[in-house]
Amino acid sequence: MRILIVEDEHDLGAAVQECVRLDGHAVDWFTTIEDARAALATVAYDFMLLDLGLPDGNWRDLLREIRRTSSDIAILVTTAEDQVSDRIAGLSDGADDYIVKPYDLNELVARIAAVARRYAAPRRQAQYHIGDITIDRENRSVSRAGQGLDLTAREWAIMELLSRSPGRIYSRQQIDTALYALDQDVDSNTVEVFISRLRRKVGNTVIRTIRGRGYCLDEKNGS
Repeated sequence: MRILIVEDEHDLGAAVQECVRLDGHAVDWFTTIEDARAALATVAYDFMLLDLGLPDGNWRDLLREIRRTSSDIAILVTTAEDQVSDRIAGLSDGADDYIVKPYDLNELVARIAAVARRYAAPRRQAQYHIGDITIDRENRSVSRAGQGLDLTAREWAIMELLSRSPGRIYSRQQIDTALYALDQDVDSNTVEVFISRLRRKVGNTVIRTIRGRGYCLDEKNGS
């Protein structure tokens, strides 16, 4: 997923960013509401982790703005233990869940996965089959003829992205956006390298190249 973290505690923000990146997500981290607004205006995020104690604006206004313009981003808010009223307000204004500070990073990663699963459930089925390939979104796994495949985090991210709308063509830029944060340098042939590696694992006919446009799953073989 492409995840936006808005957290003004630098040590915590850096730790969360690194932990979530290691879990295979592309992560952008900002410390102010102003920067969060700018990021949301330029990038289509799947998930947002929002600290409710930011100093530079009204977080409730930001939540309401997001929900007025987008229902496609899952939002997990973080609050101090004694901020019960803020947690209630956050849920009322459109947050999907909350986690109380201080929290364990492993619990945070699990919460992100749980919220993302709940959020995606009404929108797309848990498994997608294409030929002898099964893409299991809930368990973040891919199997071929019943045998699990050993995919890297970025290879899984590409398969998950393509399976969101089988048959839809995703450009190289769209795939780059899903894989890399704003502060990461990307080689010009990175997507092509990952696609090539995936084809060796899932078969050459699963992912189609649409010349000059991008890549898609072969919808006529899927279900």
